[in-house]
Amino acid sequence: MRILVIEDEKKITDFIKRGLKEEGYAVDVAYDGEQGFFLAKTNAYDLILLDLMLPKVDGLSVCKKLRAEGVSTPIIMVTAKDTVKDKVVGLDSGADDYLTKPFAFEELLARMRAVLRKKDAKSVNKLQVDDLVLDLLTHKVTRAGKEIALTSKEYSLLEYLMRNSGSVVTRTMISEHVWDIDFDTFTNVIDVYIKYLRDKIDSDSKKKLIQTIRGRGYTLKG
Repeated sequence: MRILVIEDEKKITDFIKRGLKEEGYAVDVAYDGEQGFFLAKTNAYDLILLDLMLPKVDGLSVCKKLRAEGVSTPIIMVTAKDTVKDKVVGLDSGADDYLTKPFAFEELLARMRAVLRKKDAKSVNKLQVDDLVLDLLTHKVTRAGKEIALTSKEYSLLEYLMRNSGSVVTRTMISEHVWDIDFDTFTNVIDVYIKYLRDKIDSDSKKKLIQTIRGRGYTLKG
């Protein structure tokens, strides 16, 4: 999944970005409200982490403007403002949750999972295509009951393919959801990671789930 962090304190953004990347998320960062609003309006994100006290445009205004523009991406406000009134104002502006600083990274992850579950009322804990199963809670992947060890980026790529099972996903779509904004789309990194997944998922099975659609991209289907 792709996350946008709108936060002007570099130490905090580096801490959050590093932790989220270790969990397999693609992460973009904006250091002021103006840039954050632009990125949130023009890119597809699964979740936004938004500070309130930002340069140029404050977080409350960013949240209100996004909602007014019809952007429904879940927003968690992450801020040092910790009074009940601050929380009420933040939630009433359109945020889905409110987390005060300082915070434990484990709590941030838990709140993100909770908000993402609410995003889709039909959310499930497992994805399955044929005999390939991906557990969204434990990150365990199995094929025909045999566990498959994946790196965080391989897992993120597989999750995206499985969430779009049966549909063709282009390299651009993959780069937008699995890699961050600085990703060079002219490299062959995506093709390399597709090969890694094929070697781990399809090499020992007669039925090949990951298919190349020449000139378009890839699809995963049973």
